[in-house]
Amino acid sequence: MAFSNLLSDAEVTAALDACKAANSFDHKKFFKSCGLSAKSTDEVKKAFDIIDQDHSGFIEEDELKLFLQNFSSGARPLTDTETQAFLKAGDTDGDGKIGVQEFATMVKKT
Repeated sequence: MAFSNLLSDAEVTAALDACKAANSFDHKKFFKSCGLSAKSTDEVKKAFDIIDQDHSGFIEEDELKLFLQNFSSGARPLTDTETQAFLKAGDTDGDGKIGVQEFATMVKKT
């Protein structure tokens, strides 16, 4: 698990179990239940680096779709509806992607 040095396996498993069904993902609940919202800003930035698969400095739509798989390879992809809602929640400047500061703000708002 990519987050094993940052989050507890039990919390991640519980967070993933809570959103197994399609269209059940809620980023606020997920960040809180996996423990990410309680982490320091530096730790949240480390999480961002894991999710930013192409290391572009942004989390784009295709990376958001596979968001849960960063926590467990067997996790489901987000639906298009979930992906769009997630992107809309994090993309405060309207550029179609989530930057590190936008991500940190979104995680801490939970």
